[in-house]
Amino acid sequence: MTHPVVRFTVRGQGEASSGGLGRPYTLVYDGTCRMCTKLANALRKWDHQREIEVVPSQELGVMARFPWIPARAFSEAIQLVGPGGATWQGAQAVEQLLHVLPRGRWIAWVFRIPFVRALADRVYRWVARNRYHLGCGDHCQSRPLNVEFKD
Repeated sequence: MTHPVVRFTVRGQGEASSGGLGRPYTLVYDGTCRMCTKLANALRKWDHQREIEVVPSQELGVMARFPWIPARAFSEAIQLVGPGGATWQGAQAVEQLLHVLPRGRWIAWVFRIPFVRALADRVYRWVARNRYHLGCGDHCQSRPLNVEFKD
C-alpha cells in the first residue's frame, strides 16, 4: 500500500531520500518482537551495498520522520520507505526489499506468478498476527493491545 507523501525540506538543502543515514530506503520493524529483530539483523547482513536503514518502530523520532504513516500501521506490519517517500507495508514491503537486495532479485520474479501476491499477503498477515507466539519470549507480552488484522 502506498500512502500520500508529505515532504519536509530544510532551506538550502536538497530533498532527503528516506530521511536517514543517506540511504535510499528505511525499513521500520517491531523492535519488541524477537523474530522481527532476528530478521532485521539478517537483513542488515544481506544489505552489502548499504541501501537500507533498518530501525525499530520504538526508536524515538520514527513517527515524526514518517508522519504520513499512521501510528497503528507500525504495530501491524513492517514499513518500507523509499525514495521520494514511497511507502510499502507487509508483503508488499517484502517484495520491494527483494528488488532492492542484489540476491533478492533472483527470487523476486515469484511475485509475477498469478495469485502469489495475494497468497504472500495472507501469509504475511498470519505471521504478523501470530509473531508474538512464533519465536518470541515473555518480553513479547508487551505487544500493543487490540491489534486487529483483517483478512
